[in-house]
Formats: sequence, structure tokens, C-alpha cells
Amino acid sequence: MSADIEAIKKDITRRMEGALEVLHKEFGGLRTGRANASLLDPIVVVAYGADMPLNQVGTVSVPEPRLLTVQVWDKGLVSAVEKAIMDSGLGLNPSSDGQLVRVPIPSLTEERRVDLAKIAAKYAEDARIAVRNVRRHAMDDLKNLEKDNKISKDEHHDYANDIQELTDKHVGQIDAALINKEEEIKQV
Repeated sequence: MSADIEAIKKDITRRMEGALEVLHKEFGGLRTGRANASLLDPIVVVAYGADMPLNQVGTVSVPEPRLLTVQVWDKGLVSAVEKAIMDSGLGLNPSSDGQLVRVPIPSLTEERRVDLAKIAAKYAEDARIAVRNVRRHAMDDLKNLEKDNKISKDEHHDYANDIQELTDKHVGQIDAALINKEEEIKQV
């Protein structure tokens, strides 16, 4: 087995694991009943003419189990932070008190649970797409190696099967994580 193939396998495994890590981080933000500061991690605020993560324009804290607060560092960004939280699709309605933005976490109605399950499914689909994109790039690399006569047609076939197995393994892990998250969301 050539060093090129081993490097490709190592790289795609690392990139697929990265997609899984991102999914777990996003799922961590989908808290079901309690406030969690990571809930606001995916939110991006338009600040100073650029998109910035919320945690780079203020401090997120959890003073109560059903309340998040964002201490915005620049008073001029308070309305931008509020707008970003409202537009996030998380179903949150922030209110500001000076430079402090309060974000009450709504109790989970059945409708809210369904919404959270849909968000979780979207995150899982994004992760699956990322894994499939990694596979596509690896398959392109294999085609180029075969075209350059660095591997034979049989080797190409064998390596393509290995890459497909890695893809299937990671998609299976994504599906399992989604099932666990959906069960967690549906618990009353």
C-alpha cells in the first residue's frame, strides 16, 4: 500500500471525525429543559461590518436554570445581539436591560420539542453532507492517482471500498447520535 493512500485514509478519517465533533457540539447547544451557555454558540452577530461569533462580542452566562444572559461589551451591539438571537431559529425571545441581554429559555411544549427535533435532524443532515463531501474528495484523489499510474485499477477499487466503509461507519455514528438526541428531546 502506498504512502499516498495511507495519507489519504488518515486525512479523510480526521476530516470525518471533525464533522462528528461539530455535530456533537451543535447537539450540546440543543438543551432540552435547562439553560446551557453552549446553546448560543452557533449564533453569529453582525458586528463592525463582519460576522462574529456571539461569544466574541459578549460574555454568555447561566444565572438561573431557565435563563441565559449575554453581557455585551459594546453598547452599540446590543440590538445586533438581540436580532441575531431572534433570527437564530432557536425560538428564543431576548430582551435587553442596558448592556445585558436576557434570554429566557421557554419551557418545552410539545410543539417546541418537535421544533428541536427538526433542528437536530438538520444538524445531522449537515454532518452527513460533510462526510459525503470528504468521501467525494477522496474518490477524486483516487481517480487522479490511477490516472497518473500511481495505483492500479484493482487498487483503486479496493481503496474506494475502504473509503466507503469509513463513510458508512461515520454516517452510522451520526444517525446514532441523532437518535439519542431525539430521545433526549422527547423526554418529559
